[in-house]
Amino acid sequence: MANGTAAGDLYTINLENFSARLKSLYSHWTRNKSELWGSAEALAIATPPHSEDLRYLKSSALNIWLLGYEFPETIMVFTKKQIHFLCSAKKASLLGVVKKPAKEAVGVELVMHVKAKGDDGNSLMDTIFRSMKDSVKTVGHIAKEAPEGKLLELWSEKLKNAEFEIGDISGGLSDLFAFKDKGEIINVKKAAYLSASVMQSVVVPNMENVIDEEKKVTHSSLMEEAEKAIMDPTKAKVKLKADNVDICYPPIFQSGGEFDLRPSAQSNDEHLHYDSESVIICAIGARYASYCANVARTFLIDANTLQSKAYGVLLKAQEAAIKALVPGNKLNAAYQAALSLVEKEAPELVQYFTKSAGTGIGLEFRESGLNLNAKNDKVVKANMVFNVSVGFQNIPNENKNPKKQKYSLLIADTVIVTEKIPETCTQKSTKAIKDVAYQFNEDVEDRPAAKVRVPAGQEALMSKTTLRSDNQEASKEELRRQHQQELARAKNEETARRLAGGGSGAGDGRASSRSSSDLVAYKNVNDLPPPRELKIQIDQKNEAVLLPIYGSMVPFHVSTIRTVSSQQDTNRNCYIRIIFNIPTNPQDASSSKYQGAIFLKEASFRSKDPMHSSQVVQVIKTLRRQVMARESERAERATLVTQDRLQLAGNRFKPLRLTDLWIRPVFGGRGRKLSGTLEAHFNGFRYSTSRADERVDVMFANIKHAFFQPAEKEMITLLHFHLHNHIMVGNKKTKDVQFYVEVMDVVQTLGGAKRSAYDPDEIEEEQRERDRKNKVNMDFQSFVNRVNDLWGQPTVKDLDLEFDVPLRELGFHGVPYKASAFIVPTSSCLVELVENPFLVVSLSEIEIVNLERVGLGQKNFDMTIVFKDFKRDVLRIDSIPSSSLDGIKEWLDTTDIKYYESRLNLNWRQILKTITDDPQSFIDDGGWEFLNLEASDSDSEKSEESDQGYEPSDAEPESEPSEEDSDSESLVESDDEEEEESDEDSEEEKGKTWEELEREASNADKEKGDDSDSEEDRKRRKMKAFGKSRAPPSSSFSKRPKMR
Repeated sequence: MANGTAAGDLYTINLENFSARLKSLYSHWTRNKSELWGSAEALAIATPPHSEDLRYLKSSALNIWLLGYEFPETIMVFTKKQIHFLCSAKKASLLGVVKKPAKEAVGVELVMHVKAKGDDGNSLMDTIFRSMKDSVKTVGHIAKEAPEGKLLELWSEKLKNAEFEIGDISGGLSDLFAFKDKGEIINVKKAAYLSASVMQSVVVPNMENVIDEEKKVTHSSLMEEAEKAIMDPTKAKVKLKADNVDICYPPIFQSGGEFDLRPSAQSNDEHLHYDSESVIICAIGARYASYCANVARTFLIDANTLQSKAYGVLLKAQEAAIKALVPGNKLNAAYQAALSLVEKEAPELVQYFTKSAGTGIGLEFRESGLNLNAKNDKVVKANMVFNVSVGFQNIPNENKNPKKQKYSLLIADTVIVTEKIPETCTQKSTKAIKDVAYQFNEDVEDRPAAKVRVPAGQEALMSKTTLRSDNQEASKEELRRQHQQELARAKNEETARRLAGGGSGAGDGRASSRSSSDLVAYKNVNDLPPPRELKIQIDQKNEAVLLPIYGSMVPFHVSTIRTVSSQQDTNRNCYIRIIFNIPTNPQDASSSKYQGAIFLKEASFRSKDPMHSSQVVQVIKTLRRQVMARESERAERATLVTQDRLQLAGNRFKPLRLTDLWIRPVFGGRGRKLSGTLEAHFNGFRYSTSRADERVDVMFANIKHAFFQPAEKEMITLLHFHLHNHIMVGNKKTKDVQFYVEVMDVVQTLGGAKRSAYDPDEIEEEQRERDRKNKVNMDFQSFVNRVNDLWGQPTVKDLDLEFDVPLRELGFHGVPYKASAFIVPTSSCLVELVENPFLVVSLSEIEIVNLERVGLGQKNFDMTIVFKDFKRDVLRIDSIPSSSLDGIKEWLDTTDIKYYESRLNLNWRQILKTITDDPQSFIDDGGWEFLNLEASDSDSEKSEESDQGYEPSDAEPESEPSEEDSDSESLVESDDEEEEESDEDSEEEKGKTWEELEREASNADKEKGDDSDSEEDRKRRKMKAFGKSRAPPSSSFSKRPKMR
């Protein structure tokens, strides 16, 4: 246990860590002796006895940092030549192993002073002082740590009375602990993950349950539940050993108008207050291997407008502080960034803003010297860790209820400083306003939002009160917009880290197939068939074509032939033309293998027998097709990843079966298709039909996603498996395997007679179909439930498999490939499993989504999915009805996927090439924010500059435009035409009707005597006039700006 007492043989010291950190200690001490270490020639660290109280001591922190454990009642003295340990015999036996590493690391001798039981250690202390008498003038100690226990009190007294000067080394230790090595960073991340998981998986559900069921629960009881979850990580679904974890402080729960934003705050015995306009603050701090992490969240209950605004400002302030934590900046820059944002966005809230934006965190919860306040001018360096904590304290709220007259807000996260972008370790616990703002009382009467009392001389930003009922939709859109802003920041940070870590994606993964030169028809001349006559012969057994050339039969493997054709001239002569595959590239394998070889490009043969000619051509084509299909399948199989062998259930359990299933993709062959049986065995599925060669094994370890889609409005009920690696189904290579049953027979009634809705036969047939559909769905559901139980067994549990059911209510129509389909989200994917080819998109692989052709008043829009692997082509789903737009936005926002909107289709191939060619410029220019229409519209000049390289594609969507689409396009074109001709056309003409324009055109023709105009000219004039007549009749008509 990292924070326990170290005794006996239970623990071992990590000697590699000890050596590295001892070097760091001596190196730091030497470099900063006068500035940070009090000019000390010796460092004396006395660790007090073990205590059950939560406390953070630099002496204990040094023990853990250097040795891995806390050694209570132990005195360590470091000099340039020796390290002295004064401790008990048991501790001395454990510490003895560091003698050799200490000598090798910094060249010092380790001296053990073993204190016997009952000895006060006086003589041993004198020995230590005598060894330092000639070489040491100043002894450094931790000034703020008062001695505890007889041993340390005696040591402190003797040190003061000795002939040494005393200096304080607290600053040196703080600076030493500020930079975390790789192992320390891992410990902090584990602590942060535990803290965020307890908040997200335990605290939030418990609190929601209390409010939903209107329970009376005290803050202290909520604190106890959270503390139990930290001490037993399995309650938060975290796989960490309980022996390695502890709390940083008792979890803090506050509500009801009494708020203290300090970590020393206590959860009182008052009941949780969750009426309208209430605020609840929760703070969780966990330790892993003695390293601390912290997270704090504020929850708003039926918040008024100004409470929501204040939270939004605080969230942006914390983001500004985090962004300022980059190497080279000063620590006060983080606080100044947060304060400046508050001053800009809500000056009336500045007086309530906390005086600090957090502290350093690690072995100590608050690392002294690393406070993020306005005065600290220390420089930020990589591998520092901060608890970035900002808040508003006691904001007044106009309310008669004393528990609502003041409220506070607090947000805190654990942040690691990296070389480029700070990493937020506790982002698992969401803080977007949509996730922390609850509206439980939707039927509350309309009431004005409370105003913040503004001191004299300051103006409130909102001069009017707003009714909540009038802003339901607006607030919903605002919540979504704020959440998207947070997602944009997180996404840009993640993308920047990924690009900085070495690009995206891997190679194409394609294996090279055998070239035609590797295929041999005959190994030697003796294998050639005996010549019969000088005619073209086909040897199907050896896959060869023998051609008569200069009186000899010359063999060619059929794979060397590219095309073969025959044609007949007027004299009934037939010509067979054979074109061969030849190397066109000098680097081709064939040309490099046979240096100096001459390749035959083409051969033609004449025949008087048309029937023989056509037969030869047909046989060659058939043979070539068979060989190429075989080689193609062989090449596909060569790229397959070797799968585990299926372990049959045998006697261990009866295999789970589902019968009379069809499979997609189907097996090859010309025979009649057969249904088969799907069986679940020990480590995978097996599907087989009555034919011996029709069998497919799907290993559990190869399943990436499993879906069960019952028949509702579809004709089939199906199980679908999306795989990690390709497998072969028949001769087809696939990553998607589907097993299905048709629940309804597709029958077309012949004859034109209409059947009555009350026809007994019709009613009976419909009832039969419903019964069959229900039975099939129930059979599949039963199979799925049993397989889920099987996947819960210890041998398979680590694969984390479970059948996912598509959510039809979130579905929408679109064109992912060539035909329209109904696309449905699941909890982890976006799928279309009925039409072939199937669509399965893992949400975890999505970088961003861009909604294109939005905002032009069109009936349809397109969705472009950009994957995290930038070498992978984007997925376009075309022609989605505009009525589905809000639903798709809500779904994307709920699943934490960042989406953008654009008015045109973009050239994504060029965009991704630009990003991968110069990722640093992409990061420096704001990442994906070039897609943000709001940002780009606010400053057109900057938009034009930033969009270079991200130009819209001129190509039209693959789907056919609807009539409304065409109308929209013509409107845009007519606007452009009007602008070009604005110098010629008067304002009066724009308001004229079609009849007036027709008369004017006719009169003009008569005056000019131009009665011989063609019909085409008259039509052109009509269209021009028609385009102008669409403008509004107002003389002050203002044109729409041109689309960029």
